[in-house]
Amino acid sequence: MSATRAVAGSRFDTINKRAEVMTPGYHDIILSSKYMAASTRTDRQSAGTALPDVLRFMQLLWAVVHGLEKASKRMAGDIGVTGPQRLALRVVGLFPGVSAGDLAAVLHLHPSTLTGVLQRLAAQRLLGRVDDPGDRRRSVLRLTARGAQVNAARRGTVELAVAEALESVSARDRTATRRVLERLARQLESPAPGARGPASARKSRRADRRKGG
Repeated sequence: MSATRAVAGSRFDTINKRAEVMTPGYHDIILSSKYMAASTRTDRQSAGTALPDVLRFMQLLWAVVHGLEKASKRMAGDIGVTGPQRLALRVVGLFPGVSAGDLAAVLHLHPSTLTGVLQRLAAQRLLGRVDDPGDRRRSVLRLTARGAQVNAARRGTVELAVAEALESVSARDRTATRRVLERLARQLESPAPGARGPASARKSRRADRRKGG
């Protein structure tokens, strides 16, 4: 009986040892997870660089849009205005007495969209409408005293982040980037992107060359 138990115990120990060899420990699982995460990041980076030029450009544009949205939300918590509201304040601060229509053109916003921005700024007592001295039938926009304070803030704003990024960019690269973005904006604003004929495309390229000097 004792011999049988000894044999059984020996087999049980052998099975346990094999199981220990075959079963990964906690440390092995952690190392494997880290390896898989690193491999996933590498695969994503490889996939990003393998994209065609147009998709890589769009990838960067979406990254910028996502960054602007995050910065806008953060700025709303810090100084009380979002990115679009801040930009409207900045333009009105630079051009006191600008009309709502002219402001919409500068910001590339539809007038109905700008109306909501202006209403929120007015509700916060940051912006006011006054009669145009040259035409009483027309109202223009001016910053309130409180609006001037918010307009003067720089820390934590979207434009400060953009300014810091542009510090290391040459004037030539800035001009080239601005030209590309302007052309892209025009293309996206067209009723049917990609529907223009060859003549329109050549005209657009000539306009871009004139701007580039």
